[in-house]
Amino acid sequence: MRNLFLVMSASIGLVHGGEFVNLFNGKDFENWGAKGKTEQAGYVIKEGGVIESTPKCRFLKTEKEYSNYVFEFDFKLTSGANNGLGIHYPGQGDPAYTGMEIQILDNTHPKYANLKDYQFHGGLYTLVAAKKGHLKPVGEWNKEIVTVNGPHIKVELNGTVIMEANLDQINQEKPKHEGAKRRQGHLTFCGHGDIVSFRNLRIKELPASK
Repeated sequence: MRNLFLVMSASIGLVHGGEFVNLFNGKDFENWGAKGKTEQAGYVIKEGGVIESTPKCRFLKTEKEYSNYVFEFDFKLTSGANNGLGIHYPGQGDPAYTGMEIQILDNTHPKYANLKDYQFHGGLYTLVAAKKGHLKPVGEWNKEIVTVNGPHIKVELNGTVIMEANLDQINQEKPKHEGAKRRQGHLTFCGHGDIVSFRNLRIKELPASK
C-alpha cells in the first residue's frame, strides 16, 4: 500500500505541473492546433527543431489554454524584426488587447529610435516597460523565461529579470484594458510579417493561485 501511495503521489505531482512539457515536437504543429501540418498561421518548421515565421505570419496559438505556468523558449531575431508573445489570449481579436502581448523585438534597429518605453523587447505592450540592454546581437539565440502566476508576470531574458508586473495593480490603474483582467488563455506568437526563429518551447504548469 505504501508503494501504491508513493506512485499515486508522484502522478498527482505531474498533473499539477511538476515537470516541463515540450510544446513543439520538431515535426508538426501538434499542440498548436494543426497536428500533422508543417505550416500554420504563417509559421513553418525548419531543420533542427525550429519554428520560423514568414512574411505571412499572424497569430500562432496553442491548442490549450493556460493560467499559471512557466514558459521558456529560445528565439533568434533578424534585423528590425517584430513579433510578440500573447498571454491569456481568448482566441479572437488582437492578442495585445483581448489578452496581453509581451514584446519580441529588435529594438536596436534605427527604425525603432522613438519607441515608447513599453514597446521595447520584454515590455508588456501599452502597460509595463522592460529593462533594456539584455538582448544578444541580431542573429544569435536568446533564452526567455515567462512566469505567470495569478496576477504576477515576470520576464527573464538571458538570465536577467527585465520585466515584472502585477495585474491587480494594472487593473486599478488602467481599467479599460480588458485583456489585463483575464487570468487564463492561449499562448500566442504575434507575427507582424518579420522573420523570427523559435526553438526549445517548454511549459510547466503551476498550481492554482490561492
